[in-house]
Amino acid sequence: MPLLDVRDLSVTFARRGQRTVHAVDGVSFSVDAGEVVGLVGESGCGKSVTSLALMGLLPRQRGVRVGGSADFDGTDLLKLDPRSMRDVRGRDIAMIFQDPLSSLNPVVPIGIQVTEVLVRHRGMSGDAARKEAAELLDRVGIPDPTRRLKEYPHQLSGGMRQRALIAMAVACRPRLLIADEPTTALDVTIQAQILELLKELVRDSGTALIMITHDLGVVAGMCDTINVLYAGRVVETARRKELFAGRRHPYTVGLLASIPRLDAGRGEKLTPIRGSVRDVLPWTEGCAFAPRCDRRTEACVGEPPAMTPTHTGHEFRCVNPFPLSQPEEARV
Repeated sequence: MPLLDVRDLSVTFARRGQRTVHAVDGVSFSVDAGEVVGLVGESGCGKSVTSLALMGLLPRQRGVRVGGSADFDGTDLLKLDPRSMRDVRGRDIAMIFQDPLSSLNPVVPIGIQVTEVLVRHRGMSGDAARKEAAELLDRVGIPDPTRRLKEYPHQLSGGMRQRALIAMAVACRPRLLIADEPTTALDVTIQAQILELLKELVRDSGTALIMITHDLGVVAGMCDTINVLYAGRVVETARRKELFAGRRHPYTVGLLASIPRLDAGRGEKLTPIRGSVRDVLPWTEGCAFAPRCDRRTEACVGEPPAMTPTHTGHEFRCVNPFPLSQPEEARV
């Protein structure tokens, strides 16, 4: 039985006089204990909204509707009241946000922000909480942690702020960790350090991890299972090696083809996905990727494509997928 089982998750935003936005449209996936699962796609595909829905952090307003189910160890997270969700959030499920500078309180020292998690969920106080906070900062690689506890977020580098966020997230030893683009604002060297740190935390504690990113290079080195999202739906899902060896959906192939290669010839151009994220077709009218797809056929329009399963568990949502023997230019 998976630790987290998400079924038909949907999130819509409606405003009077404007078109209803289906940010997440029937997303399903599962996460086992100790497994690393990737949610991959361009900005606007529904990755972050999915994580906010699972964490109960979407605004509770009339125009925001969340449907489906998210069973976490026998409890549907989507049906919890705000007080019950606060008990789960931070203790059993934690999240590392995309921008540490805006996620941390700028007028509160780092030490207080870390210790309040320990006080709220582990019942610690005083010297014990401060000692544990210093140990957490040391564990995530922040030098001189005792001094850093007294400093404010603006006094830390970008990498240190991200490490402080990770320390807060793992303070209560959660069973599920959600990392939303944790390396976006960092340089390449710091990115590698943060990713290695997340690997160590998962390996040492057995914590399950949902890695949200637009970078297939990141998931290639971390994830066990990869879910590719487009326009609010999963369009391809497979185990890591199988996906990279035989991706079938044109969108997945396009994402990989647009990544720069070290073995590319000098002056060789990238192969971007044409169009933009806004060039979509409503799923009710066919494949949302059809306006940008080079393999579009008449069958792509009219009926929404269903997920096509294979005997290995690899699934894709396409009526004209790439064959398993892909041409060399489609391979990355």
